[in-house]
Amino acid sequence: MNRSSLFTPGHIGKVVLKNRLVVAPMTRVTASEDGIASERMKLYYEDFARGGFALVISEGIYIDKAWSQTYAFQAGLTSPEQVAGWRKVTNAVHQQSGLIFAQIQHAGALSQGNYYRDGTVAPSAIRPVGKQMTFYRGEGDYPVPRELSENEIQDIIKSFADAASYAVFEAGFDGVEIHGANGYLLDQFFTDYTNQRTDRWGGDIAGRLQLILDVIRSVRERVGENIPVGIRISQGKVNDFYHKWANGEDDARVVFTLLADSGIDYLHLTEYEAWQPAFPDNALSLIELARKYAPQLTIMANGSLHDEARATEVMAKGADFIALGRGALANHDWPERVAAGGAVRTFDSAILGPIANIKDSELSL
Repeated sequence: MNRSSLFTPGHIGKVVLKNRLVVAPMTRVTASEDGIASERMKLYYEDFARGGFALVISEGIYIDKAWSQTYAFQAGLTSPEQVAGWRKVTNAVHQQSGLIFAQIQHAGALSQGNYYRDGTVAPSAIRPVGKQMTFYRGEGDYPVPRELSENEIQDIIKSFADAASYAVFEAGFDGVEIHGANGYLLDQFFTDYTNQRTDRWGGDIAGRLQLILDVIRSVRERVGENIPVGIRISQGKVNDFYHKWANGEDDARVVFTLLADSGIDYLHLTEYEAWQPAFPDNALSLIELARKYAPQLTIMANGSLHDEARATEVMAKGADFIALGRGALANHDWPERVAAGGAVRTFDSAILGPIANIKDSELSL
């Protein structure tokens, strides 16, 4: 696709987007302690829509008052008060002619701040690798999680559907993205070394994908066919940047074939650099592999794509939409700026320190 492809309309399911540019989900821990989206969050999300992004995907939103909350001051979708907070955000985005999807999330073993419960849960009682993230108020090793029971897994599936229903029918979101990436609960089930179960939720990569498939099915049944539903997946994790699927392209074939038939409207793939080969012995990127094995699926690419030429290249190799994280943080108006031929600002990591909450300086960008 040529340069103008970034600025052509596209669609996700039955929803039309004015261009191919999306704000990626980014955790900003700026809600109230009890999970209500704040006025500062409203201004932040509204600014991306004002700057020309067709779609904003929210930060990960927790789905229950049990063990899904990931970080202190994260927003939830579990109560009328939390719904009302998000309604102010979605109204503001819509007033700027933008669309906004809710990313719904369960922390699993990576929770490092839960308003409701102590302890963590996971597919298996295995301590996560790495350290808790200080800019999300964490410190030291992750605790050893408790293994989830079958009944608890069923409750989690229902909670994803409940949160999706809250999102689209009460909070005003235009679609739902299920967070299956970056090391959180659904990815813990999907990952070989964090899932040692011997029941139907474990085993080979198809077995480990089963919870994601069941969550997709439950969410789809709850919201119906007209609401866009997507899944975000990755290889790397917030606590294990360099993880790769063990069987390379063979695993990619299984995963993308199953997801193509799962009922999703789009697949959101995130890698540190989206254009790089997915595996050491294979020249194809994860985007190219997804396009190879899911040729009809709408694909969103995320990963260091703030350079216009690089974003256009990744679209030419199979992506339908480009999701910007750091590029969007540095340039809330990236679409308008680039369309006009302007230079983009370089991302300053100080924005995310010492705590990754929304800063005053961002609201004037």
